[in-house]
Amino acid sequence: MQTEFDDRIEVDVDTHYMESESEPDENRYVFAYTITIRNVGDRPARLLTRHWIITDANGKTQEVRGEGVVGETPHLRPGEGFQYTSGTMLETPMGTMGGSYQMETDEGERFDAQIPEFLLTTPRTLH
Repeated sequence: MQTEFDDRIEVDVDTHYMESESEPDENRYVFAYTITIRNVGDRPARLLTRHWIITDANGKTQEVRGEGVVGETPHLRPGEGFQYTSGTMLETPMGTMGGSYQMETDEGERFDAQIPEFLLTTPRTLH
């Protein structure tokens, strides 16, 4: 259920190419991403699930759904944030990720907090 509350969860992303874990000769490019989720609204909410859409430069798309993030379902009171780091692998040196978190207020109202699409790229891929 979408509500006006969804824009009160801010999601920021920082990405990093993991050269030491990648094997370009075998089309294996590993990326880490650090997500910061902030409740900038006026009601507490818990992150219940995640939904990612990951697309490589060849157009191959993976969808990932699961409970919580990194084994947790953080509860964010107004003004609070939660940060975690995770990773993904692509078959190309560039791709994108985006999706949503399903959140639930303390009153039981569920809504999706959008994760803006972001770029995954190896150094010197873009000019």
